[in-house]
Amino acid sequence: MRPFGALEAAIMKVVWSAAEPITIREIKEQLPQQPERAYTTVQTVVDILYRKGWLGRARDGKAHRYVPSRTRDDYTAALLGAALTTTTDRTGALLRLVGTMNDAEVAALRAALDAATTDRGSPAP
Repeated sequence: MRPFGALEAAIMKVVWSAAEPITIREIKEQLPQQPERAYTTVQTVVDILYRKGWLGRARDGKAHRYVPSRTRDDYTAALLGAALTTTTDRTGALLRLVGTMNDAEVAALRAALDAATTDRGSPAP
């Protein structure tokens, strides 16, 4: 997976932060003012994100309202997965990543690994 472009990332940040479904006009109003972006540019990128599966939409009169289809964590996980395809030593890369984590993150990871092991039918140690 390729990272979002600058405008895609800015749009997703707005949509992820929205408390309720949001229109393209509302997205545009919440984007940083510099550089100024045309409504049609924002509309095009929102449509691309919709087609990529990152946004869901529902008709509201003449407009659509958009919601995230996937979370920020989904995005980060996809980036990490893509990054791991660039190494021949996935285990080594993962161990280095774990080495940067604080105690709470390590504990959460340990619990997730235990749950994943149990879900696969193997008893947790």
